[in-house]
Amino acid sequence: MLRRLCAALTFSALALLASAAIDTAAYTAAVELYTQRKPQEAQKAFEALAAADAANPDIQFYLGRLALQRDDHEKAVAYLEKAIALAPTDARYHHRLGDAYGRSAQKAGMFSKMGLAGKCRTAYEKAVELDPKSIDARLALLGFYQQAPGIVGGGMDKALLQAQAIKQLDPARGGMAIAGVYVIEKKYAQAFAEFDEALKEKPGDYAALFQAGRLAAISGEGLASGLEALRQCLAQTPPGNQPGHAAAHWRIGNILEKQNDRLGARAAYEAALKLDPKFPQAIESLKKL
Repeated sequence: MLRRLCAALTFSALALLASAAIDTAAYTAAVELYTQRKPQEAQKAFEALAAADAANPDIQFYLGRLALQRDDHEKAVAYLEKAIALAPTDARYHHRLGDAYGRSAQKAGMFSKMGLAGKCRTAYEKAVELDPKSIDARLALLGFYQQAPGIVGGGMDKALLQAQAIKQLDPARGGMAIAGVYVIEKKYAQAFAEFDEALKEKPGDYAALFQAGRLAAISGEGLASGLEALRQCLAQTPPGNQPGHAAAHWRIGNILEKQNDRLGARAAYEAALKLDPKFPQAIESLKKL
């Protein structure tokens, strides 16, 4: 996913760079360092580029994302706000500014938290306004609506509307998003139906299988099908942005416990700990068994 994003960013920035006094080869090399997750080298490369042209918004954007990676939220906000001042209609900049405000809010005091949460929402909403087809921006806004209290603009009704909009763009991802809203609202039957539909759109999709199994473990419903879904996960290599096999084994253990199969549950928890000896949920589940 990161490689696809960086490829898109590189393409969109070429026009900007063509008119600037920037070595495009140096820019491409800096992006590659970022893509390869070499933050220190990427930081130096982008700082050198910024010294040559501080008015290039994409360079400020990357410096902002690097600041986010090292949890320097104040600098991230400064870089991203500068990128927006230079190119106010680029949805990506508003999206990542929302990320920066959101992370700042998590560590802020009560009064500051409210203001930062409002700025986070505004940034995400602007990103969606500028690029309505951006699924990533809509997912970020959906996440805000799910987690934030109503006083700062959160709400499950708003989250559901975003999920439905995503489904129009990508039926499988949108179905997963809708299911996620239903899980929070404990509307388990509707959530299972959305996972089933997502799996019809993308048979064998790891994320849909895992979430269907997780829902079975949480709700105590659809245990047999949830168990099968998680076992299908174990037959695949987990995507980098999804829970791994240790989590799948743990959820299998949860289901087996609900089926009164204590020996099977113990084996599942032990399998999880074999893959991740510090997995706290599996440790706790094994203690309680």
